[in-house]
Amino acid sequence: MRDTSMTGNGWSFAAGLAPDNTVALATAEDDIEQAIHLILATRPGERAMRPEYGCDVHHLIFAPADATTAGQAVYETRRALERWEPRIDVTTIDVSTDDTDDTVLYLDIHYTIRTTNSSHNLVFPFYVIPSENTVQPAA
Repeated sequence: MRDTSMTGNGWSFAAGLAPDNTVALATAEDDIEQAIHLILATRPGERAMRPEYGCDVHHLIFAPADATTAGQAVYETRRALERWEPRIDVTTIDVSTDDTDDTVLYLDIHYTIRTTNSSHNLVFPFYVIPSENTVQPAA
């Protein structure tokens, strides 16, 4: 069993039961990775008791998948992770696109776990709705 005294553990996401009918837990690096996913997938204002929690990247949903949007996504992602996940240091965030799909930006987040100094990365897909598919206001 892994030592989780330095990295922690918490309820697994999605919540469920372990094989022994206890609450399923995520431990160590898995707990941190799931926490990162939750931060990035939560819009500020979605949590009743913590309205500032989350990542403000979701306001870019109708932006084009271009360099400006990528830069803003990197900024919002770094800002949210630095605020809400104190167990990591964000090293770099790279953005890539899919040549066949212009509706997704892949955020490749490289981070170091502070207590163990181990490097990890996580790829988070961020979907946009291209401007040609959005309804333009009438003139």
